Amino acid sequence: MNLNVITPDWPAPKNVKSLVTTRAGGVSQGVYQGLNLGDHVGDSWVDVAQNRTLVRDELPTEPLWLKQVHGTTVAYADQLKEIVEADAAMARRVNTVCAVLTADCLPVLFCAADGSVVGAAHAGWRGLAAGVLEQTVDVMAHPPGQMMAWFGPAIGPAAFEVGDEVRQVFVADLPEAASAFKGVSAGKWLADIYMLARLRLKRIGLTEVYGGNYCTYGDAQQFYSYRRDGVTGRMASLIWIAER
Repeated sequence: MNLNVITPDWPAPKNVKSLVTTRAGGVSQGVYQGLNLGDHVGDSWVDVAQNRTLVRDELPTEPLWLKQVHGTTVAYADQLKEIVEADAAMARRVNTVCAVLTADCLPVLFCAADGSVVGAAHAGWRGLAAGVLEQTVDVMAHPPGQMMAWFGPAIGPAAFEVGDEVRQVFVADLPEAASAFKGVSAGKWLADIYMLARLRLKRIGLTEVYGGNYCTYGDAQQFYSYRRDGVTGRMASLIWIAER
């Protein structure tokens, strides 16, 4: 069964490989129709396992699946043998696959320009505001100015409505973040999660950023969206260092 995956368009080193799944090509049914990879959303575990096998066939090893909690913990994927509670992962060893699951939240893939370290982070607004991207870069222990990032499919700026409390959290921490919010009514704003992530990475010196051209909410054929559908599946964003 062929999978409809997105290959990130970024100038990553040749030994860095990455892909993002869409909802096409899997066996899940009903509201999870397609390639649902989330084992925590109510879908049949048998179907999820088959979907994960389909993805595994495209990878060098079994990916490190995380128990994501909208926090800032970064897992050292090279050292792990079981699922852990974390919202990001990093790896230095060849063929260790880092993975995050999303369905509106922002998946961010990272790599060093020399191909020595890779990482993946799951950034909903809470994790983003708490610093999950900055923490991932810090744990990767590589100069931010010598790294690059790619933003995968997330809810777009025309669909991500938030309240005053969300805007206040970001602006209090980074005044420039005000430019990422567009007022729509009293106490309601449209937030650009891609811009917010770019601003936060820029602050720590990581300015080589790619992607960010998708909207999960607006493309039901290609993407799962929690905000659009409530009960739905999850896509995966994966990255690894290939054999040199």
